[in-house]
Amino acid sequence: MTRILDTIDGPEQLRALTVPQMELLAKEIRREIIEKVSVRGGHLAPNLGVVELTMALHCIFDTPNDQLVWDIGHQAYVHKILTGRREQFHTIRQFGGLSGYLRRDESPYDVFGASHASTSISAALGIAAARDLKGEDHKVIAVIGDASLTGGMALEAINNVGSLKKNLIIVLNDNDKSISDNVGAVSQYLGDVRRMQTSPSYQRLREMAKASIEKMPVVGDKAREAAGRAENSFKQFMMHSKSGAVFEELGLKFFGPFDGHNIHLLLDVFENVKKLEGPVMVQVVTKKGKGWEIAEGDSTKWHGPGAYDYTTGEIKKNAGDPPSYTEVFANTLVSIAEHDSNVVGITAAMEEGTGLKKLHQRFPERYFDVGIAEQHAVTFAAGMVVGGMKPVVAIYSTFMQRAIDQIIHDVSVQDLHVVFAMDRAGIVGEDGQTQHGVFDIAFSRMIPGMKVMAPKDEEELRHMLYTAVYLHGPVALRYPRGKGLGVQMTGELHMLEVGKAELLSPETIEAAEHQDAVILAYGSTVAYAEQAARELADDGIHVAVVNARWAKPLDEELILRLARATRRLITIEDHVAMGGFGSAVLELLEQHNLKDIDTQVIGLPDKFVEHGAPAILRELHGLSSAHIKEVIREQLGSNRSSVTK
Repeated sequence: MTRILDTIDGPEQLRALTVPQMELLAKEIRREIIEKVSVRGGHLAPNLGVVELTMALHCIFDTPNDQLVWDIGHQAYVHKILTGRREQFHTIRQFGGLSGYLRRDESPYDVFGASHASTSISAALGIAAARDLKGEDHKVIAVIGDASLTGGMALEAINNVGSLKKNLIIVLNDNDKSISDNVGAVSQYLGDVRRMQTSPSYQRLREMAKASIEKMPVVGDKAREAAGRAENSFKQFMMHSKSGAVFEELGLKFFGPFDGHNIHLLLDVFENVKKLEGPVMVQVVTKKGKGWEIAEGDSTKWHGPGAYDYTTGEIKKNAGDPPSYTEVFANTLVSIAEHDSNVVGITAAMEEGTGLKKLHQRFPERYFDVGIAEQHAVTFAAGMVVGGMKPVVAIYSTFMQRAIDQIIHDVSVQDLHVVFAMDRAGIVGEDGQTQHGVFDIAFSRMIPGMKVMAPKDEEELRHMLYTAVYLHGPVALRYPRGKGLGVQMTGELHMLEVGKAELLSPETIEAAEHQDAVILAYGSTVAYAEQAARELADDGIHVAVVNARWAKPLDEELILRLARATRRLITIEDHVAMGGFGSAVLELLEQHNLKDIDTQVIGLPDKFVEHGAPAILRELHGLSSAHIKEVIREQLGSNRSSVTK
């Protein structure tokens, strides 16, 4: 039997359907997402929650002429399926396939690229302002989740929306969730609105009031004006000024909440809303994981699962895998906190992702989730230092980029001791361009007073975290996504000497001085360097391997000694080559007038890295033992300095 979904090649076919057909299509879309995402994982629960909302928006508005701007990309799968990418959907997040996020170069329906939260209102307002300047006539719609409203950028944008008074529709997808449970006053406010306005008693009283108003012996515009005033007064009285009053005070017309899974209702709402002038906000209540009981029951777990069996709901894992870097970080932080009551953990709406859930469970009073507000998280941490605490701010590398000003101005200028634990550093894989953590070495090491380090494995991570907690001033610690190497874990934690690298092979520095070349490896790339050295040794080529540990301060003594002795250096890092660890080494050599050292920097190119399996991306960009061997063989046959990107 042919599915309705198989006939949908774009919104024009969607608009020709009846409401019953749309309801059936919604079930088919959910089934398609559940089955296709199960193969390699992806953002599941958020997309299951926006099926009817996405259908209604594309049905009522003339997309792509009308500009639909999504906030973040967790909810974009339905949008992709309905806008001509249905047949490619099975390639989602795969190398060479569809992106898991919005990309302007992928489709004209992807009006604005999105993956970091809280951006849609700003972008949509800019599009609306440009429309008016050019004398164009089309609608602009921003879709934003309630969690994204915890981000300061979204609140800044709403403030600007109210003053500019542009024709703009903001759809608030209210599902009471970010990745984890929402936190903060904005979330509580919206929850109060949602619970009160959807209560049967409120609805009955509202309808009684409307019926009474309609029987009043007044006519024409004055009747409607009086009815509007009376209904609004009733609403304000019932809600104690909570039912959208904040947004209305800021200059937006506010409507809702509406059932985000009632397609008939949504079609009617958007048909009427699009006729209004000025800025409008529509609150739509949806449920993450809608349509699959397993995902509805635990939308946090099913926000972005890995591969799973869609018939049983079992997430696939390999038995006996070593712990992930995130797990090791989490366990170590709890261990440190057990012995030091001044240690606290701070995150930005990523309790599970950063591993801080374990600290939350063990020491709830010393755990702080500030919502999607990385800038606030950093300055909040700075304040805690002033108050005598030792904050560890656990935020993904890619999201830490959002708080660079606060790291510089509020932490580093004052030389405050904040530990920045940057998970997902380096290539992270299928989520692609905006999620790779490949800029943190550069933006960290440029800051005066900042110490920057990365572990070679999960065991070293434990001691680096302990070291970071007991240093002075700001400290940046980066570590990769995924499982560790399976190395043996030791017992007692110990401090590492600041700015001292580790010579891995040969055993003595005197022996290292007589090698053919030296590999200076940083962080997760140490394993590739060691493998390359072993394989080169089989061919009679002998290289020293150094676990650099620190990008700032560098182990200048060791690097300079080996550079002068061997005359050949290779640096490798899971980071852009420009401004990273290798750049730091080149700067050191320049400072000491060692311009004739044959130095090769292996790092990522000066472009945004695409999405795909991490192994594919690393091989493609030379972060592998095979590429290290190739570079060294070429180096031994020449006498030049270059950068491999």
